[in-house]
Amino acid sequence: MHIGLIGGIGVAATIVYYQRLTKAIEARGAMPDLTIVHSDAKTLVANNLADRRSEQAAVFAPLLHRLKDAGADCAAITSLGGHFCFEETRALSPLPLVSAVSPLDTYFASQGIGTIGLLGTQVVMATRLYGQLTQTQAIALDRESEQLGQRYIDMAVSGVCTETQRATFLAAGARMMAAGADAIVLAGTDLNLAFNGRDPGYPVIDALDVHVDLLADIATGHAPIP
Repeated sequence: MHIGLIGGIGVAATIVYYQRLTKAIEARGAMPDLTIVHSDAKTLVANNLADRRSEQAAVFAPLLHRLKDAGADCAAITSLGGHFCFEETRALSPLPLVSAVSPLDTYFASQGIGTIGLLGTQVVMATRLYGQLTQTQAIALDRESEQLGQRYIDMAVSGVCTETQRATFLAAGARMMAAGADAIVLAGTDLNLAFNGRDPGYPVIDALDVHVDLLADIATGHAPIP
């Protein structure tokens, strides 16, 4: 199965998707068949913060047509922030879109996780993953969501995590654990820059890994396209 990825939102996130997806497909005994197109992180950030769903879907649409022309059988957006306009994009897409959000709820339930703490964009945190969690309760640091969201955007656009940004995210996770979270969810792909290789002292679930596992199963015929 040929997987198409909308990347560039941001570049660091795209690299992690590429690395982990190819590794997961190869671990399943198959050769990766992938095409990546580049979108613009700054445009996405502006549209996300202004809730311009139709406008961002219109940005994604020609990229999805390029993926179809390249032979892709389905496509995915390599950004949870980019899922704010998922339904609008799906309506314009010539390819089936594989959500990164919908598999999370099932995964949390399967792991016996009742409450998650969210880190990601301000919109992801404020909407509790766009209100798409039905089996799991989500909490966030609402009074700090604007500051945390801006730090996340700064990191995503630059592709670099400073020690100050890292300390902010790690401490935010600890406060949500103290508030009752069973685990902290990295609901922003670029948070890998802050958490990768670190032991924060609490359970961390990378939403990217759940998405990658599903895409790898689809790519190798172990799961149908949703």
